[in-house]
Amino acid sequence: MTLKYSGEIAANLQRAEASIQAEKELAATGYYDFVASRAYYAAFYAATALLLSEELEFGKHSGVIASIHQRFVKTGKLDTRHGKDLNWLFELREVGDYGATIHVSPQDANKAVEAAEDSLKATMSRPDKHTASVLREKDRLSDVGRMVLAIIVRERLG
Repeated sequence: MTLKYSGEIAANLQRAEASIQAEKELAATGYYDFVASRAYYAAFYAATALLLSEELEFGKHSGVIASIHQRFVKTGKLDTRHGKDLNWLFELREVGDYGATIHVSPQDANKAVEAAEDSLKATMSRPDKHTASVLREKDRLSDVGRMVLAIIVRERLG
């Protein structure tokens, strides 16, 4: 079976990885407001990939966030902290992007980096029926993405 959104899933996972790399570089240079934005988008791209694996597509961020809570957090497929982190990252991004005189602290930026990485790991390690289809798109992923997918497959087959 070919997953309808396999290309989009791979692209979103790649964007999540790129956002995590960018947020680390921004954090190292003290651009904490921008770290918050990239961290949120890393988690958002991971959430979008997860929803696309269920053939669910949304046009608004609020739809993605609500659906993650409804279909994954409330059902126990994702830990509640992932839902809380997604909400917090969304709020932190608002501060970073629109805060005017309020800025993201270095501590919150570091926490955001960890939350975004954790979100991507949770998405990549979640067992689902579509892994084989996504693996066919693995050449679109970075080396880290391919390594994580290989580990998932080995654990499932092993």
